[in-house]
Amino acid sequence: MKDTKTNSAYDVAVCGGGIAGISAALAAAREGKKVILFEKQYMLGGLGTAGLITIYLPLCDGLGHQVSFGIAEELLKLSIKYGAEARYPDNWLDAKGTRTEKDKRYEVQYNAQLFSILAEQLLLDNGVDILYGSYVVDVEIERKKIKHIYIENKSGRTEYTVRSVVDATGDCDIAWLSNAPTNTFNQGNVLAAWYYYTNENGYHLQMLGASDIPEEEKTGKETKPLIGRRFTGLDGKELSEMTCLSHKTTLDHWLKKRETDPNAVISTIATTPQIRMTRKLVGEYTLSHTEEHTNFEDSIGMVSNWKKRGPVYEVPFRTLYSNEVENLIVAGRCTSVNETLWDVMRVIPCCAVTGQAAGTAASMTDNFSTLDVVALQRKLKQSGVVLHENDLV
Repeated sequence: MKDTKTNSAYDVAVCGGGIAGISAALAAAREGKKVILFEKQYMLGGLGTAGLITIYLPLCDGLGHQVSFGIAEELLKLSIKYGAEARYPDNWLDAKGTRTEKDKRYEVQYNAQLFSILAEQLLLDNGVDILYGSYVVDVEIERKKIKHIYIENKSGRTEYTVRSVVDATGDCDIAWLSNAPTNTFNQGNVLAAWYYYTNENGYHLQMLGASDIPEEEKTGKETKPLIGRRFTGLDGKELSEMTCLSHKTTLDHWLKKRETDPNAVISTIATTPQIRMTRKLVGEYTLSHTEEHTNFEDSIGMVSNWKKRGPVYEVPFRTLYSNEVENLIVAGRCTSVNETLWDVMRVIPCCAVTGQAAGTAASMTDNFSTLDVVALQRKLKQSGVVLHENDLV
């Protein structure tokens, strides 16, 4: 076995380069900290780019009120810097028309490859060190704090000394490695096989399969799953099998499409499994889907429900950490919520909101249970975040 190499120390280590990780790294770097981001792929954006889930879901409540701000809105605008693919919200971005319950919500469809490159440039411009092709494989804990992170990539195994850590892996891998309390998605994920194709009419997103929802929310009108099998997303062999099934589904669908559309050509397939929910933190507070329109003193921002108009959730800071590992904070779909709300919190705006809060907090402390939340909220508000629903205009 080759020796473990050592590397320089970092104030903040962000594990995972999806939307939550991008937001966390950006927020921490803007606070003047030395930040490194580890990403297993060779592009940023996670499911939102490599997974071709290219719909930046709403920043608004569907009733005319924007609820997610700060980096969440900054990244939405970045994703369409060179034009939107579809769903352009001119009523929000260009003040054309109204914003009632009958109008377009503040969401866009973007080009995955462009967004990934633009996000990379944004992080590099803000001084973030990005290490691609890198898995966090272990952590070293001392006195309830992560002291070292071990990553593996082409260079072998390397040890990094860290002050605080953001788990934005989507699978809560760092919390799990640290023995922080976690739980898994009971139902498992249905197969998805989204892909892009071109024909004489242009460039199109083909959505095959979708994320599933908890039983208590089902109405009986959901799209039939592509196959009967479900996937945990936490097993290497299973993920490989899922990927092969996804590829076969894409090919079969395209071959059938060619029967009526001979000019259709597959242009892009997902390069990461389209898994939505796997494992999340059991934090100091678990937010429930029943707590819409609830005021939390320690709110770090707000999110809406992408599946229906109306609900707004303030996100308590306590959902982002566990006292079991004092310098570890989570973001994105790792956030401590109940099973029903998980399908709401896993999407891009929620990842950006929690990512910004996690990165800002990580720049301030190595013990999140003792952090001055009022000071954190002050920094978030200075960055354009609106914390409470009763503060909306």
